[in-house]
Formats: sequence, structure tokens, C-alpha cells
Amino acid sequence: MSDHRIQLQVNGRSVSAQVEARLTLSDFLRTVTGYTGVHLGCEHGVCGACTVVVNGLAVRSCLMLAVQADGADITTVEGLSGADGALHPAQQALRDEHGLQCGFCTPGVVMTLAALTDGEQKPSEQTLLDALSGHLCRCTGYQGIRRAARRLAGETFPGEPA
Repeated sequence: MSDHRIQLQVNGRSVSAQVEARLTLSDFLRTVTGYTGVHLGCEHGVCGACTVVVNGLAVRSCLMLAVQADGADITTVEGLSGADGALHPAQQALRDEHGLQCGFCTPGVVMTLAALTDGEQKPSEQTLLDALSGHLCRCTGYQGIRRAARRLAGETFPGEPA
């Protein structure tokens, strides 16, 4: 197998490494950089637990090779909170709406919601729910996750003032 030198930004930190061509981005992030918030569920891109943000887009890191990330800017769930420790709005919405159970799917869900709501983006609740349809929650915590999506979309809940 051939080795390749890659250089990338992970959570604002410059990382340079020699990697085998076959190493997945998820394994690179977990074993080389130590970001174990990148969870491995199915390793086929189906469950969404390994989702990270690559150059502003939510990506299944188990389906991407580390060499493909050369030059990329990557954010994992560990890099979302502010310097002051404040939760990212996606993290806060899941917390507020009890969208957290065992936590296995949570990093992937958070990263998808963060990628879609960062900056000036204001996706609809349906857009967020469509994006979340690619995530599997083994605890059936979907109702709390759906409420968090509604909150992030700025939609009101029945009985709340508009």
C-alpha cells in the first residue's frame, strides 16, 4: 500500500500526517487526531454516526478517504462549541428538546444540523428533517430530535406564541 502526506485543518488546528491510501477519514480522525466523537456505526454510510463537516458540508467520514481530505477544513463535534464553552445552537436545541439519549447517533445528528444552519442559513423544518432522514437513532429518540429541528428552523410549537 502506498503512503501519502496530507495536510488539513481539523477543528481549527493544522494537522499533517503520513497515511495509507486506504485509511478512511473516520479512522484518521479517531486514531490519528484523537477526535473520538466521530462514531463508527455501520461503516457503510447508512447510519450517519460518523458525520463531520468538510469544507462546510456534512459528510459521512466512513465513506471518504483521508487522502481525499488533503487541504480540507474539517469540523468534528468536538470543534463546535465556542471558545467560551458555549454550546453550538444545534447542540443547545438538542439539549433543550431532550433529543439526546444514549448519545451514539448524537454527534452525527449535531453535525448535520450545524452544517445546515451555520451562518445566515435558515432552512425550513422540512429541509432539516429530510437531511436527518439519513440518521439512525437506535433509542428511538426521534421526537426530541424532530423538536430540535423545528426549534432550529425557528418554527413555533403548538401553544407557543408566534
